[in-house]
Amino acid sequence: MQIAVIGSGYVGLVAGACFAQMGNHVTCLDVDSKKIESLQQGQIPIYEPGLEEMVHANIKLGTLCFTTDKKVAMVNAEVIFIAVGTPMGDDGSADLSFVKAVARDIGEYISREYVVIVDKSTVPVGTARKVRSIIEDTLTKREATQKITFDVVSNPEFLKEGVAIKDFMSPDRVVIGTDSKKALAVMKALYSPFLLKTDRLIHMGIESAEMTKYAANAMLATKISFINEMSQICERVGANINDVRLGIGADSRIGYSFIYPGCGYGGSCFPKDVRALEKTAKDYGYEAKILHAVQDVNAAQKKLLVEKIVKHFGQNLQGLSFCIWGLSFKPETDDMREASSLVLIHELVKRGAYIKAYDPKAYQQAKFYLKDILDSIQFMASKYEALQGCVALVLLTEWREFRSPDFDEIQKLLTHPIIFDGRNIYQHCNLESKGFTYYQIGVGKQRE
Repeated sequence: MQIAVIGSGYVGLVAGACFAQMGNHVTCLDVDSKKIESLQQGQIPIYEPGLEEMVHANIKLGTLCFTTDKKVAMVNAEVIFIAVGTPMGDDGSADLSFVKAVARDIGEYISREYVVIVDKSTVPVGTARKVRSIIEDTLTKREATQKITFDVVSNPEFLKEGVAIKDFMSPDRVVIGTDSKKALAVMKALYSPFLLKTDRLIHMGIESAEMTKYAANAMLATKISFINEMSQICERVGANINDVRLGIGADSRIGYSFIYPGCGYGGSCFPKDVRALEKTAKDYGYEAKILHAVQDVNAAQKKLLVEKIVKHFGQNLQGLSFCIWGLSFKPETDDMREASSLVLIHELVKRGAYIKAYDPKAYQQAKFYLKDILDSIQFMASKYEALQGCVALVLLTEWREFRSPDFDEIQKLLTHPIIFDGRNIYQHCNLESKGFTYYQIGVGKQRE
C-alpha cells in the first residue's frame, strides 16, 4: 500500500519503519526540515533498539522515504496516519492544534478516490469526529467532495519504549475504531502481515477505541501507584514490599507486571494521558477520584529518595557529591520526559549538592532538561568513574549494566559506602554484610 505518516517522532517513525518492513511504500512527513535531512541520511533522532537498522535497510530498499513536502506525502496515499504530538495544555487537556492542522492539510492535498485517515496520535474521545469535520470542510472549499471520499479511523498505539519494534511487529492487539466496513477491510489488509500467528485485531466503535488507549495507560499507571503506596505503608509497619509483591502477584487476577516498587513513573505517556483522561472526565461532569490519587501518589514517590537522603545527610548538602546511575525514565530509551531523575537532581542541587551522573544513552536529553543547573552536574563516561569522590550512589534507572556491579569497586570509590536503590534491584545482594548502608523502597524495620 501507499502510506503516508504525518509526524516523524517516536510513534510515526516506528510505525513508518515497520510498515515499510512489510513491503509497503511509506512516506514520512515532518515540518522540521533539519530532522528530515537527518532522517534522509539515516540519522535517528531517538534511541530505540533496532530502529536505526530498520530505517537504514528500508531507505536502501526504497520502501521508506522522508519529506517536508505535504503534497508529495499525501497526494497518492491510500492510508494516512496522523502521528503528531498532542502535548499537555496548562489545564491538563491534550492540545489538538497539531492534529487539527494536519486534518486541514489532508483535506487540501488528498486526491485518491478513497482514502483512509488514521488517528495514531493519542487523542481525547471525539477527536476522530473533529478530524472528519475539518477534512470535509476543506474538501468543500476545494469543491472536491464529489470526487474524493474518506473515512477516519482510530488506531491507538500501544508501544513500549525500549521494545517498540517488537511490539509493533508482533502486537498483543491491534485496536481499530471505525463504523465503516470499507475502512475496516483496508485496516485488516494493512495489519494482516503482523497478525499471521494469531488474529488479535479488535474492532470497536471510534469513541471506544479512543477511550481504550487512555484507559490502558491509566490502568498501568494505577498499578504502579498502588504498589508504591503499599511500599509507603510497608516502611511504616515493618513489612517488606518485595515479599508482599511476590505474595499478591501470585494471584492470577493481579499478576506481577507493573507492580514493581520504585521512585515513580515517567515518560511521555502515563503522566500526560492520566491527566488528559481526568480532564476529559471533568469536562463531562465526572470527578475521576482514582486518577487524581494516582497522580498524587506518583508525585510523592518521586521525592521519596530525596527524603531518605535528607534524613541521612541533613537538609544542607553543600559540598557533597552524589553519584546518579540512570537518568532516562526507564531502561532502553533516552527519553527524559517526566523522569524521576529530574525531580531528584533538582531537589539535591537546590540543597547545595553536586551531581556526577552516568546513563548509557540519555546524556543529550538530560542536558536539555537540566540546562538550568548544568553547573552543578558532571556527566561521566562510565558508571565507575561517576562514583569517584561521591558520598553515596543513587540508582534511579534499572539498566542491565547496573544489575550486577562490582560492589568492592563501588565501596572503594565512594567516600562513604551508601547506596540509595530507587528500583530495589540489589535487594538480594546482602549489602549490609558487605559493609554498605543500604536504602531501598518499601522495606521497614522489623518490629520487635
